[in-house]
Order: sequence, then structure tokens, then C-alpha cells
Amino acid sequence: MDPLVVVAKLQKILQENLQRIGDTMISGGIDNMEKYQYMLGQIRTYQYIIQEISSLLKQKEQNDKEGTIINIKRDS
Repeated sequence: MDPLVVVAKLQKILQENLQRIGDTMISGGIDNMEKYQYMLGQIRTYQYIIQEISSLLKQKEQNDKEGTIINIKRDS
């Protein structure tokens, strides 16, 4: 399986979990402060992981683009 497919699936799972937790919080599914703090921690963790994956993919894209530059300048 292509590594980018795995990363895309992982991102989708993380986004779905983030959405599910947000929906639970919005709908009033929290009955105490401990649960609220726990879920808030989960949200922050998912957001951090999603951002890190995105940053790594952008770095890979930039490195791939840099690899296609050819210097045709000749010294006299």
C-alpha cells in the first residue's frame, strides 16, 4: 500500500474522531468538568497531530519540487 494512502486514511480517522468529540461537547454530552477537560485534551492532541502530519507533507512536497531544479548555468 502506498504510504501516502496510509497517511490520508490516518488523517481521515483523526478528523472523524475530532468531529465526533466536538459534536459530543456541543450537544451537551458532558456531565462533569473532568470529562470536559479530558475531551478538550483529546481535541488539542488530535489538532496537533493533524497539523504535524500536514507540515510533514508540505515539507515533502517542497523537497520533491527542489529535486526537479536543474542548474544549466555554465562557468566560462
